[in-house]
Amino acid sequence: MSLWVDKFRPKTLDDLHYHQSLSTRLKSLAASADFPHMLFYGPSGAGKKTRISCTLRQLFGSGVEKLKIDQRVFISPSKRKLEINVVQSNFHIEITPSEAGNYDRVVIQDLLKEIAQTQQVDLNAKHRFKVVVINEADSLSRDAQAALRRTMEKYMSNMRIILCANSTSRLIAPIKSRCLLMRVAAPNPEEMQIVLEHVAKKLKFDLPEEASQQIAEDSGGNMRKALLVFEALKMQSPDLSGSLNIAKPDWETYCHKVADLIVQEQSPARVLEVRAKLYELLTHCIPPTIILKTIAERVVERVDEAIKADVMHWAAFYETRMRLGNKKIYHLEAWVVKVMSLYKHFMYNFDMADFE
Repeated sequence: MSLWVDKFRPKTLDDLHYHQSLSTRLKSLAASADFPHMLFYGPSGAGKKTRISCTLRQLFGSGVEKLKIDQRVFISPSKRKLEINVVQSNFHIEITPSEAGNYDRVVIQDLLKEIAQTQQVDLNAKHRFKVVVINEADSLSRDAQAALRRTMEKYMSNMRIILCANSTSRLIAPIKSRCLLMRVAAPNPEEMQIVLEHVAKKLKFDLPEEASQQIAEDSGGNMRKALLVFEALKMQSPDLSGSLNIAKPDWETYCHKVADLIVQEQSPARVLEVRAKLYELLTHCIPPTIILKTIAERVVERVDEAIKADVMHWAAFYETRMRLGNKKIYHLEAWVVKVMSLYKHFMYNFDMADFE
């Protein structure tokens, strides 16, 4: 039994409920003879991958839904074996090169060259090129991006590349200039309510307006989260009446506890305690940028107005450093120490002002 988020995922561009102008544009691009390389970017849960799959269906028809998953093995320059999962149909291939870490360049070079040098095998295909979908494009290393740039120039006749990223800030300018940029913005609460009501209608039950409003507001523009929360609440309370208790994920509650520890005490011992909790979050595969954002938002709620801007400024500073560096824990811990220092100085000056 599949989750609602997968079961009711739109299959065609006409089925999409929001960003209609974007759907119209994608339809006209798919119909034209000159389909470009594309870069879809926007926040998590906005519907980037859904739009990509709908665009592929518009390009090639229902054949793109006949998928198979392969595990490909690549050999790094140091003779290390890299195993990458590849999802493919007769018309397209989907990869996540960032799974290979620092060796993503090898995956990009070998796989794209192999695809680009083969002709489209399906003679009934509407287009003569194959499409390569690259997920988490903003996590690619500089070397991989340089290799991708050369491939995009060299094999344009046999291949089109669709990149999927949360942000364009980490992509090099030559790649952005070779792609048509498609911004998929997060849906607003009204648009999310329309989708929730559509799902309820498909399942043949009434969704109270208060419940849909509460789910949409709690999800913060993340459509995937909204549908998962909606399904969980429906299992708990079939009629969805009364006040709904939307539970927070465990990792979010844990991040809030870390933020409370930072505000309660500022000492070397507390830094060590927070470090252990940050390690625990990282080992449970919570992305470091999400950890930093969640803790920073909670700290801002707990501190005085005078230092809120500084807390967020240093969060942005260390997030940038974290994206450029490798050891995420260093930058998370540096931010924690910086915030503790800011808060301690503020409280000291506040106490001294009272004393005077």
